[in-house]
Amino acid sequence: MSLTPALEELVEDFGSVGTKDKLQLLLELSQELPALPERYADAADSMEQVHECQSPLFLAVEVDSDAEQRVHLFFSAPPEAPTTRGFASIMHTGLDGEPARTVLDVPDDFYTALGLTQAVSPLRIRGMAAMLARIKRQVRAAVGE
Repeated sequence: MSLTPALEELVEDFGSVGTKDKLQLLLELSQELPALPERYADAADSMEQVHECQSPLFLAVEVDSDAEQRVHLFFSAPPEAPTTRGFASIMHTGLDGEPARTVLDVPDDFYTALGLTQAVSPLRIRGMAAMLARIKRQVRAAVGE
């Protein structure tokens, strides 16, 4: 599996704990989701909504125009949606700052390695898959693929 070092570390962290602790880890990650910069203050107008998520989640992807083409991710999710925020935090922690090619090479189902399918509903997992699909689509559009 082609994961970034940060995603590998998250997979190890989730793999080393039981189901109940996976949820606790997800909740802790939800609190680490960075605040939006001012340019995304109006998320509904300036960001893409991920409709598959059970809670309102918006995302934006920026890709540097230099040779590295580093990806920058921005998420908006309400504080009362800790699972959705946790998923967004996983994406941010694992993919933000990585080169575009690296992000595009992450397997579409990498989240199964986190073992969250035993801890959260399939609908919520579908939201996480949709986040990654939208991130990759926006990255492809930015780099001209």
